[in-house]
Amino acid sequence: MEIGPVEMVVLTFPSERADPEVVSSLAEVVEQGYATILDLVFLSRESSGEIRVVDFDEDLDEAGLARLTVADGRAVLSDEDMDVVRETLEPGTSAALIVYENTWARRVAGAVRGAGGEVALHVQIPRETVEAALAAAEAED
Repeated sequence: MEIGPVEMVVLTFPSERADPEVVSSLAEVVEQGYATILDLVFLSRESSGEIRVVDFDEDLDEAGLARLTVADGRAVLSDEDMDVVRETLEPGTSAALIVYENTWARRVAGAVRGAGGEVALHVQIPRETVEAALAAAEAED
């Protein structure tokens, strides 16, 4: 089975539901084939302090995530992943934990392996680092 690079992202929200604009943006990326969601868990801490967990196989509409689809329905996130996020949630806030494949890279990674090579390094560069490098390059011009 060919698979592109897989990453996890945690999106936080200042309310107990996901922001509709964020969900729409993510759904568009999935619908266009750039990413495939492999696992999705939504956590929210109610104002009472109680934690609510919604898995991909439950009613995602309850969390404002109904437009998102999860491929194959396999759990990838661990209890430890959820615990880290759960501990940081303030009352009245929420977070979506998403494991996704960079589907756009699947063909390239497969071609590299087919040629006897390997994807030897896949690094996510922080946005702040890229912005600083671009600003420095612009200042030199």
